[in-house]
Amino acid sequence: MLRSLARPALMFVLVAASVAPAAPDGHENGSDRFEFCLIGDTPYGAGANSSGDEEKFQRLLDDVNADNKIAFVLHTGDIKTGSSLDTNALIESRFALYQKFNAPFIYTPGDNEWTDAHRQKEGWYNPIERLDFVRKTFYPNPGWSTGAHPMKVATQASDPGFSLYVENQMWVRSGVVFACIHVVGSNDSLDRWTLVGHPDTDKQPTVTPEQQAEFDGRRAANLAWIDKAFALADQIHAKGVFLFTQADMAFEAAKGSALRAVFDPILDKLFAKTVAFGKPVMFAHGDSHYFRVDMPALDAAPTPHTIENFTRVENFGELNVHWVKITVDPNSRNVFLAEPVLVPGNSFTH
Repeated sequence: MLRSLARPALMFVLVAASVAPAAPDGHENGSDRFEFCLIGDTPYGAGANSSGDEEKFQRLLDDVNADNKIAFVLHTGDIKTGSSLDTNALIESRFALYQKFNAPFIYTPGDNEWTDAHRQKEGWYNPIERLDFVRKTFYPNPGWSTGAHPMKVATQASDPGFSLYVENQMWVRSGVVFACIHVVGSNDSLDRWTLVGHPDTDKQPTVTPEQQAEFDGRRAANLAWIDKAFALADQIHAKGVFLFTQADMAFEAAKGSALRAVFDPILDKLFAKTVAFGKPVMFAHGDSHYFRVDMPALDAAPTPHTIENFTRVENFGELNVHWVKITVDPNSRNVFLAEPVLVPGNSFTH
């Protein structure tokens, strides 16, 4: 399969979080319609748990590469199942696989490749050490995507006080701001980690200080990154904002409930910024393994109601090895259009 090497100009920002974003050199003033690919939770299996995932993913990869209109590929995390060993070799092999995408590849980490690594079935790893390895592997050149034809992006690691968070990236195309935010499942990493040497049912009685410190630092970074994305959108009069995470943050659950409580500060920020922005916002995530596009009720108090300029899209995942094509048309009323692309040969009957 052949793809043109030409890429439209991209806008990028590398500015301090404490100041308003400024239009950088190479500001991309275009308004062209374009398309990109959204995937996640794939390949999900590994080794004995693969169930043919590698073959299915190869068909997906070929299908995406055959579409020469795809501007970039976004992966919402979970590069493996939570029931397989979380080895260096597996993480490195997944990274190498994703480099076969012709388009720029941008990824946000999932819980299965780091925070869940404390489980016996994943190898009793220290999640902090696994996260460090994921960062070193998947972000080899901070400020650039990966993939066969990398593109320039902003990284939060360039912002004072947030040097760890190379995975939080941001860019602008056709007047639309894109940003990935490192929010994961497993209660955003606060599910209690297994005490090494004991069965998974024997958990630490409380969250460890190391675990809490990681969460606190990443939560502060994520909230600051959302602020920065919308500040940039306001500053450049963006036509829309597209954000993505790994975690399904339980939009449908009641605010303060067990499913949603840990995510409420993120959702509250997202709700307030979306309403203030007043133009289309699309939020993508993985985690639950089925495709959907809807308008969930962000405002949970006093009465949940739809936020008219907010749309959620979830990618396929696990057994459903397909992709989502998102069309961005800055001159249209809704800006974003998401549609499923079913990969020939990847149905349950194959």
